[in-house]
Amino acid sequence: MASGFTNIHKIPELRKRLLFTLGLLAIYRIGVFVTVPGVDRGVMKTIMAGASGTFLGLMNMFSGGALQQLSIFALGIMPYISASIIIQLLTVVVPHLEQLNKEGEAGRKKINQYTRYGTVFLALLQGYFIATWLEGQNLAYPGMVIDPGLGFRLVTMLSVTSGTIFIMWLGEQITERGIGNGISLIIFAGIVADLPDALTVLFRQFRRGDMGVLNLAIIMAIVVGVIAVITFCERAYRKIPVQYAKRVVGRRLYGGASSHLPLKLNMAGVIPPIFASSLLMFPAQIASFTESRWLQQFSSMFQPTDWRYNLIYVLLIVFFAFFYTAVTFNPKDVADNMKKQGGFIPGIRPGQRTAEYIDRVLTRITWGGAIYVAAVCVLPNMLQIRFNVPFYFGGTSLLIVVGVALDTVQQIEGHLITRHYEGLSGPRGPRLRGRRG
Repeated sequence: MASGFTNIHKIPELRKRLLFTLGLLAIYRIGVFVTVPGVDRGVMKTIMAGASGTFLGLMNMFSGGALQQLSIFALGIMPYISASIIIQLLTVVVPHLEQLNKEGEAGRKKINQYTRYGTVFLALLQGYFIATWLEGQNLAYPGMVIDPGLGFRLVTMLSVTSGTIFIMWLGEQITERGIGNGISLIIFAGIVADLPDALTVLFRQFRRGDMGVLNLAIIMAIVVGVIAVITFCERAYRKIPVQYAKRVVGRRLYGGASSHLPLKLNMAGVIPPIFASSLLMFPAQIASFTESRWLQQFSSMFQPTDWRYNLIYVLLIVFFAFFYTAVTFNPKDVADNMKKQGGFIPGIRPGQRTAEYIDRVLTRITWGGAIYVAAVCVLPNMLQIRFNVPFYFGGTSLLIVVGVALDTVQQIEGHLITRHYEGLSGPRGPRLRGRRG
C-alpha cells in the first residue's frame, strides 16, 4: 500500500489530477462558510442543534453543513441532481430528448445544457422558499433576518442559485480534469468534513452518561459491520463465461480463448440513494418552508424518522437502481459487440438470444443489488433512531462515503497499472474493480 502511494508521485498527470481535485474540494469547503447577506447564522446554529435525524438534518448533511452556516452553498448540489433526474426521466417519454440521447456526444452536450437550465430554475424556486422560511423564523427567533422584504428574498435567491451553479461547475471540472466523479466527490467531501463533529457529539453523550458502554459498543459494531458489508458487496460481481471462436487470418490462427463478462452486483453504485434522497428532499423542502397548514402536514411524512418516508425511500432506491442500470448498460449492444468479435456464451445462440440471457441475468443481479442498497440505507437509520446517535452514521452517508472512496481508488489504480506501476492494492495487482468490472 505504501509503495502504491509512492508511485502516485512518479506520474505527473496523475499527480496534477489529484492536486487539482483536492484544490477544488478545498475551494468548495471554503465556500461553505460564506454566509448569505442579511442573516444571522448564529441563530441558525441554534435551530440546527436539535435537527439531527430530521429533514433539516438530512439537508444539512448533503450540503456539507452549508445550511447550518446559512451559506451561499446552502442548497448544495441537490438542484442539479433533481434536474438530472427529471431530464433523464423525460428522455424516455419525450421524442426530441430521446433522439438527442442517441446522437452521441453532441446530443449529450445538448441534454447537459438542458440540465443546467433546469438546475437554475429549481435553485431559484428553492431559494425563494428558503428566503420566506427564514423571514418566518423571525417570529420565534428575532434577528434571524436583519431586513426582511423583497430585497432580501431577491438577494437570497441569487446568492444560493449562484452557489449551486458554482458547485455544479466545480463538479464538472473535477470529473473532466481531476480524479473520480465530481458530483459524488463533492457530496463525499461534505459528509466527511462533518464526521469529526459527529464523533465529538457521540463521545460527549457517552461522557455525560446519556449513553452506556454497551450502547456505544453496539453502535461502533454496527458502523464497522455496515462498512464491511458495503465493501464486500461493492466488489461483488457475476462472471458470465464467454468463448471466442478460432479463425484463420493468413497463416495465423486467432481466437479460441476463454474469457468472462463481469456484471457488478450494484451496477448503479451510489446513484440510487443520492437520487432518491434528492427527490424526497425537494417536495419536503418546499412544504416545510411554507406556512400552509396542509403542506406542513404533508411535509411531516417526509421526515427520516417516519415509516412512510422510509417506505417511499426504499421504493425509489429500487426504481433508480433499475433505471440507472438500464441507462448505462445495454445488453443488446454488449451482445452485438460479442458477435462481431466472434464471442459467444456457451449454450446460448449469438445475437438476440445472448442479449435476452444477459438481460435476464442482469435483472436478477440488479434485484439483489437494489435490496442490498435499500437495506444498508434504511436499517442503520432505524438503529440510529433507537440509540439517538448523530445522523452522519446513517446507512446512506456510509454507503456514499465508502462507495465513492472505492471508485476513486479504483480510478487511481487504473492510472498506475496503465503506466506499469504497482497499484494501491499491492504487488499482486489491483483487487478493486470498477462498477462495470
